[in-house]
Amino acid sequence: MLTSKSRTARPAVVVLACVLAACSPSSPAPGDTSAPPTTAESVAASTRAEPEQTVDSYYEQSLEWGPCAPFATTADSTAAFRIEGVQCARLRVPLDYAEPGGPEITLGLLRYRAGNPDERIGSLVLNPGGPGISGMVAAARIGVQVRKGALAQRFDLVGFDPRGVGASKPQVDCLTDAERDADRADDGETDGSPQGVAEQEAEARDFIAGCVRHTEHGERMLAHLGTREVAKDLDILRAALGDVQLSYLGYSYGTRIGYTYAEAFPARVRAMVLDGAVDPEQDALESTLAQMEGFGTAFGEFTDWCARRQDCALGPDPAGATAAYQDLVRPLIDNPVPAGERPLSYEDATTGTIQALYSEQFWEKLNTGLAELRQGSGKTLMELADQYHQRDENGKYASTQDAFTAINCVDHPKITDRAEILAAQREMARLAPFLDDGRPDGAALDACAFWPVPNTSEPGLPQVEGVPAPLVISTTNDPATPYAAGERLAEAMGGALLTFEGTRHTVFLRGNECVDEAGTAYLIDGTLPAEGTRCAP
Repeated sequence: MLTSKSRTARPAVVVLACVLAACSPSSPAPGDTSAPPTTAESVAASTRAEPEQTVDSYYEQSLEWGPCAPFATTADSTAAFRIEGVQCARLRVPLDYAEPGGPEITLGLLRYRAGNPDERIGSLVLNPGGPGISGMVAAARIGVQVRKGALAQRFDLVGFDPRGVGASKPQVDCLTDAERDADRADDGETDGSPQGVAEQEAEARDFIAGCVRHTEHGERMLAHLGTREVAKDLDILRAALGDVQLSYLGYSYGTRIGYTYAEAFPARVRAMVLDGAVDPEQDALESTLAQMEGFGTAFGEFTDWCARRQDCALGPDPAGATAAYQDLVRPLIDNPVPAGERPLSYEDATTGTIQALYSEQFWEKLNTGLAELRQGSGKTLMELADQYHQRDENGKYASTQDAFTAINCVDHPKITDRAEILAAQREMARLAPFLDDGRPDGAALDACAFWPVPNTSEPGLPQVEGVPAPLVISTTNDPATPYAAGERLAEAMGGALLTFEGTRHTVFLRGNECVDEAGTAYLIDGTLPAEGTRCAP
């Protein structure tokens, strides 16, 4: 997931348990088959808590599975949780692993049971990325697609909402729905004047104040949202599922959860598929620049496709497409156009474009939206922007954007060097010129620069000695998580790299037979594809 507001302007790559007799340990792992301890001495060896609540006691919990309807928080999740065959539960974890006797939070869980219990391997736990996207909703939908396949026969498919996200409690909450609408309509981030910079930074501080005020446990919750804690939660989830070792599928930001878990719990990994890798060595600005290059490339692919059509909204010459696009969207800064009950701002137009560039399947809709904009209507581009922001037709937002910012602010070091920010803005305009608003740059600091708690992670390659070789899937023209990041992660983890040739963000279990067969074979029996394997659309 990528976000463009200056308040959240360090775009980061974006983007369950069984009971008693139903539980069974994993079959022999593709790598290490030893049975590691399921308690948490390695998580909090130095901590001491009240006798009735220790980290170990969280590992010993049982989960109660039931209907998913009570877990729904948005129209999107309401529809997903009605899918036949899903069950939901809550997992208890400590807010602060250093004080396990302190406040407790819960994670929302969703599962499909394995279709063939007699040949069940264990659970396949997945995260779809973001950060901030619901793993429960993703699991519900992926389960429909793979229900009759070998993977669904051999594994319980399990999705979880990480701490602060979706159905997990408490949820990160920073802006009301009305405030989010107003924020999107305001194009103040294009004002690089000293006054504009001051106003943007004031908004950033107001945003943080809202996060502290509206999120239960306030700053304490914000301090413990990072991927470091999510990996520890994931190990408690593994134990609650009855699995000796973890089988894991991570998309986009979910790959960060995966390699962070592997680094913390190497002996507890059975198998990992990591699709659309986040580069572990990049800081927030480096990640943003890599994304800008990816989206710049994807925009070029779109304009080449569009130029071959008689109805291309940007004209028949790809060389002039960037200027044509800018001519359409830049006027929105001063003169938004109607888009139903709300006006289409410049920010919403570019966000809708970015949403469409995530996958070729949205290109038709993007061309339609740009053609409408030429006629003075922002309807389709607003629909795409709403889809990105997860705003439903009733005006209710998912917690995604608030959680996205909060998690990234504790996962990355603060960036406060204004010269560095200005240099990065100039480079972004070069890498993705279609997103250049044509206004003078301003070095406004984003919310993360003012975040009230320190970061808990630093960039660096994961140290995963002893971890079974993962399968890393990387797409040649992935706009959000560039192909090179997958190459680096596969090398760092001693894994196999599977290449998909296309323009989209993540691909496993999305209908490509070549990729799906390779990933399924690996997860079931540990068979990695041959070196250099490439899959075509």
